[in-house]
Amino acid sequence: MQFLELKNFLDHKVEQYNRVDFIPNDPICIPHLYKKKQDIEIAGFFAAILAWGQRKTIINKCKDLLNRMDNAPYDFMMNHNDEDLKGLLNFKHRTFNDTDLLYFTSFFKKHYQQHDSLEQAFLLPKNDDEVLSLGKDQFKKHLTIEGSLNHFRSYFFSLEDFPHRTKKHISSPKQKSTCKRLNMFLRWMVRNDTQGVDFGIWKTLQSSDLICPCDVHVDRVGRLLGLINRRQTDWLTAVELTDHLKQFDANDPVKYDFALFGLGVEKIL
Repeated sequence: MQFLELKNFLDHKVEQYNRVDFIPNDPICIPHLYKKKQDIEIAGFFAAILAWGQRKTIINKCKDLLNRMDNAPYDFMMNHNDEDLKGLLNFKHRTFNDTDLLYFTSFFKKHYQQHDSLEQAFLLPKNDDEVLSLGKDQFKKHLTIEGSLNHFRSYFFSLEDFPHRTKKHISSPKQKSTCKRLNMFLRWMVRNDTQGVDFGIWKTLQSSDLICPCDVHVDRVGRLLGLINRRQTDWLTAVELTDHLKQFDANDPVKYDFALFGLGVEKIL
């Protein structure tokens, strides 16, 4: 396809898939169960991290998890006792188990005791040694989603005695991962979606800086449409895809996630 033809095709597919009837069959339906900002963040984070396998199974597992928290995740994180934690035991989805879940719970409690939003966990602290060593131009360049994701993983595992096994559930560009789940979570929280799908409740990170979640469907369709040329699939692949999508819409490149994912799931190409 020529540039304009491909743009029009993808724009049409965004309109087709980026609508409220997309929500019930996608993991994003989980944070949509809540109104309070912190509940949306916590439920959305779990839904994104557990987004592995069939969507129906993911949704059921997330509902099971939140039911163990009396469907009030923020209140649970802040006010749980040892007896409450017993209700989390034996939870499992794929390789995510109750050991991981208990650490996630400890992290959320610690974080929300100090911050009002999970967004702060993705923002580089101004007194960070790495930030202080950067010049003005370097600092501006460093304030990217790549820097945010690398910082988040380090911050997430800053509690003492974190389980080593849990590290596999939080990816980062330093590991050359596409960071599909975290990029999806960031899309949900950051992107200001007039169609009512994404939440747009975070205001410091910008939609123009987001990286397109690159799962198997998006990767396959992206290659078929010539939006990915890189042979392997890693962080640079997600960046390459996003750079191509920015040619269609520099302010909101990740809206095309709806188009690529929808085309992949329905196997239209």
